[in-house]
Amino acid sequence: MNAVSTPEKTAVNGIRIALGIGGILSAIVGVLILVWPGKTAMVVTAIIAVYAVAAGLVYAGLGIFSKTKGGWARVGHIALGVLFIIAGIIAFMNLSQTAVGLAVFLGLLVGFMWIIEGVVALSTLSEGPKGWAIFYAIISIIAGITLLFSPGWGAVVLWWLLGISLVVLGLVNVVRAFAYGKKAR
Repeated sequence: MNAVSTPEKTAVNGIRIALGIGGILSAIVGVLILVWPGKTAMVVTAIIAVYAVAAGLVYAGLGIFSKTKGGWARVGHIALGVLFIIAGIIAFMNLSQTAVGLAVFLGLLVGFMWIIEGVVALSTLSEGPKGWAIFYAIISIIAGITLLFSPGWGAVVLWWLLGISLVVLGLVNVVRAFAYGKKAR
């Protein structure tokens, strides 16, 4: 008699395949980021631009064809749709400049988030170990301020860290795919 039933084997194999495929795709994207950081950023920007155009068409369609919405809601949906479409078209017109602009925006956003996170850590000093909270807050605030003063360079460093992380995590998932369910057998 088999120790693992057929439905369990199927589930284990499905998880193994998902881990393996996800790991391989993650590692490939990570390598692409590390080998061609600029081109990969432009591809990501193009994907966002496609999304903007598609979302714009959906919003405009909601405004034009919706019979249940009031006049201002319809006008708002149409205006939002037009703005999304224009943003997507502008992004496509110069993907490299848009990628740089997006990187700077994300650098600023992460910088602000890290500063806020540091301040929040300071506000919770009474809830845990004070030393670690203060250390975390100082590092977070310094990192945030650094990103605010140099959001472009910060975005480049974050992009590289993303590429490295994707490669490492992808390879770990591939190893997990081979090891997953070994005890069940």
